Amino acid sequence: MNRKWVNAGMVLVIAALSGCASMSSEECANSDWVAVGYEDGSRGATSDKFGTRRKACAKHGITADFQAYQQGRSEGLVEFCQPSRGYNLGVNGGTYHGVCDVAMEEGFLDAYRVGYELHSLRSNVSNANSKIYYKEAELERIEDKIRATEADLISDEVTTQDRILLLADLKDYSERTGELEAEIERLIADRARYEYELRDYESTVAAYGY
Repeated sequence: MNRKWVNAGMVLVIAALSGCASMSSEECANSDWVAVGYEDGSRGATSDKFGTRRKACAKHGITADFQAYQQGRSEGLVEFCQPSRGYNLGVNGGTYHGVCDVAMEEGFLDAYRVGYELHSLRSNVSNANSKIYYKEAELERIEDKIRATEADLISDEVTTQDRILLLADLKDYSERTGELEAEIERLIADRARYEYELRDYESTVAAYGY
C-alpha cells in the first residue's frame, strides 16, 4: 500500500492508537479511520478491535466510522498475512487469531508453523538453562549449609542433643545434594538433546530461506 497520510500530526495519532484501543475525545474526533483500521489490520487485529474503539468513542458522543475502518483494516491485513509476517509471528511466540483471507491463509500458516516450531525449540533450550541455573544455585546453598553444619558439629559448645539434630540435618542435606546432582545431570542431558534438535531445525529452516 502506497498511501500517504494527511500530515505528520496524524501519523503520531495513528501510532498512539495502534497499541491501545482506549481513545480520548480528541483522538476520536480527529482520527483517520482508514488509517486506524490499516494499522490494526497490519498487526493482525481481529474485528473485535473496532468494537472496543467504537465503545471508547461512544463515551465521548462520537461515532466511529465502521466502513472507513474496515476498508483500512482489509488493506492492513493484506500486509499482515504475508508468509514473512507469519514466520515472524511464530518465531516470536505470537498467537494467530484466524484473521487472514482463505486465499492467503495457507502460505501464512505454513510459515507461522515453521516459526513457531523454532520458537518452541529455542524455548526448550532456554527453559533447560533456567532449570539448571536454579538447581545449581540450590545445590550451592545446600553445600553452604553442609559446611556450616559440619563446623557446628566440631564446636566445643555443641550439646549432645544438638549434635543429634545436626547429624540429622546433615543427613537430609546429603540426600538432597544427591538428588540435585542427579537432576542437574538429567537436565544437562536434556539440554544437549534440545540444542541438537534446535541446530538441526535451524539448518532446515535456513534451507527453506527463512
